[in-house]
Amino acid sequence: MVNILLEDMFMKLNKIEVIGEYKFIQILEITDSGGYHRRFLSPDMTIADDEHQEIKDKAEELWTDEVKSAWATFQAEQEAKFNSE
Repeated sequence: MVNILLEDMFMKLNKIEVIGEYKFIQILEITDSGGYHRRFLSPDMTIADDEHQEIKDKAEELWTDEVKSAWATFQAEQEAKFNSE
């Protein structure tokens, strides 16, 4: 497991899951107080330089140009649908 300092809180990587066709990365971390912190990353996001290396590697592996394009297309379709209602 890798440890990271996030927003003045010590976070220990606990679990990484890949969700859905757009390859969202779901991250579960344990805080310095023993609590849990969950977050999601999507293919249109830029991975921070201080991110866990394991997460950087997973994003690079999964977020192909095809996946990024499909996610962008889906977002545009949803926005058009929302704006037309």
